[in-house]
Amino acid sequence: MRLLRSTDMALRVLMRLAVAGETDTPTTREVAADMGVPYTHAAKIVAELQHRGLLTARRGRGGGLSLTEAGRGASIGAIVRAMEGEGDVADCTGGDTPCPLNSDCRLRGALRRAQEAFYAALDPLTVADMVAAPTGPLLLGLPSMRPAS
Repeated sequence: MRLLRSTDMALRVLMRLAVAGETDTPTTREVAADMGVPYTHAAKIVAELQHRGLLTARRGRGGGLSLTEAGRGASIGAIVRAMEGEGDVADCTGGDTPCPLNSDCRLRGALRRAQEAFYAALDPLTVADMVAAPTGPLLLGLPSMRPAS
């Protein structure tokens, strides 16, 4: 299973904020530049994460992004499910030519079980778990992807 780019970005934003601490509140523009992604893409992800209560975004002087307690304790599996949306790994019914085996296919059930096993492996992990040592200190030491000024 391959994650959508937006799901990957959401997880990276949450991890970035988890290691930022309370005094470091980067802006969406800074997070986008740090991660080398377009600002518009980062802004959509930040808005989605804010809507889900995982982070807060404050405008103006002294503003920026910060992780909420709910965000710090959020299940990685739940975040991935929410960002990926409902659906099967394989699109058996869509497209120009739906699969003729759709109703009696054993592969579809096997793929669904594999997808649930994937999520089940992520469910007990939290954002805080993802930034525990050695990852958190490594994240803090990564160079920004911002162009040098």
